[in-house]
Amino acid sequence: MFPAENIRDWRTLNVIDPDGSKIGTLESVYVDTATDQPFFAAVVTGFIGRHKLTFVPLTDATVAPDHVRVAVPKDLVKNAPSIDTDGELTVEQEPDVFAHYSLPYTPGVRRLARR
Repeated sequence: MFPAENIRDWRTLNVIDPDGSKIGTLESVYVDTATDQPFFAAVVTGFIGRHKLTFVPLTDATVAPDHVRVAVPKDLVKNAPSIDTDGELTVEQEPDVFAHYSLPYTPGVRRLARR
């Protein structure tokens, strides 16, 4: 996994899929509240004037000087849950993010915190 103290350095890096296709630009990282380890990236996606933050899992991701390579394909990210660029992920939205990527989720416990 990644050193949590360095995650702020990842902001504005390109996020790419396993094939090298650009998904978007990393805006922030959400950590798992149980481990304080990076778990999801909030990635700026969309078109000019219609940007949104889309959630992408960081499991098996790698960080390079100019990008973060995630383990999920761009096609899967296209339909992932998202929020407005000035929004915040609510506790009610969390289960949908985990479900989209078939990740286990325990209801009733806040799992993600923005860093």
